[in-house]
Amino acid sequence: MTKILIADDEYAERELLADILCRRMPHEAEVRTAEHGRGAVEAAVLWGADLVLLDIEMPGINGLDAARQILAQRPGTKVLFITAYSLFEYAHEAVHLGACDYILKPVQPDEVEASVRRAIAQAEAQRQLEELAREGALPRDEEAEDPETAPLAMAKVKSYLQQNYMNDISLDSVSDILHISPSYLSVSFKRAFGVGFLDCLTDLRIQAAKELLADPLRPSAEVARLVGYESASYFTRAFKKKTGQTPTEYRRQRTGQPKGGPA
Repeated sequence: MTKILIADDEYAERELLADILCRRMPHEAEVRTAEHGRGAVEAAVLWGADLVLLDIEMPGINGLDAARQILAQRPGTKVLFITAYSLFEYAHEAVHLGACDYILKPVQPDEVEASVRRAIAQAEAQRQLEELAREGALPRDEEAEDPETAPLAMAKVKSYLQQNYMNDISLDSVSDILHISPSYLSVSFKRAFGVGFLDCLTDLRIQAAKELLADPLRPSAEVARLVGYESASYFTRAFKKKTGQTPTEYRRQRTGQPKGGPA
């Protein structure tokens, strides 16, 4: 079962979140709660939490600081932030820390469940890649490739991209996980899917950006960070190259928003 820790200084909020997850994932998750950031750090490390839901605005050690301390000691832990405000600086910091997602208060049960399931899927995709590396399922170069195992391995790589496109992913970082050369990964991926690794990653990010841009109040700079782009200008160039429109132009066309709305 997935160990899920919920930390929120408001009793009603953390009990609501715990109730949602216990009712919707009774056989998939073991849920515990913490009243503050310090308690969250201690519980996450000692208990070995797989996923931590952290309220950003807790007194003392806030959610962002708690996440830093947890990840320093348990780098594989997945983090979801909870906040009452959809503020860009929170999204920026959350993405920088490697958070899976952030949930706005008042929380909606469907959104909570969906976010938690996405985080679990991300962790599973990471586990599968690490398992491939441990098993030595892929050779270090193309000459020793097994034509039967390579496509299955590349399917797991693609699944990893689908679940983790919003994180700091590159050809080098994935090849490091698999202990193979970037050139071999690039060739094997394109042979399996007919599209390059980086093109696939970009397509996933742009598709996710399109969905986020449907929210007329979400700045495109925030969208950029939420789909994995540190630079808003680079995101704009990549988006226009794929769609023929800037993010702002796409939003206006999709939502009918007049000029002068969020950039």
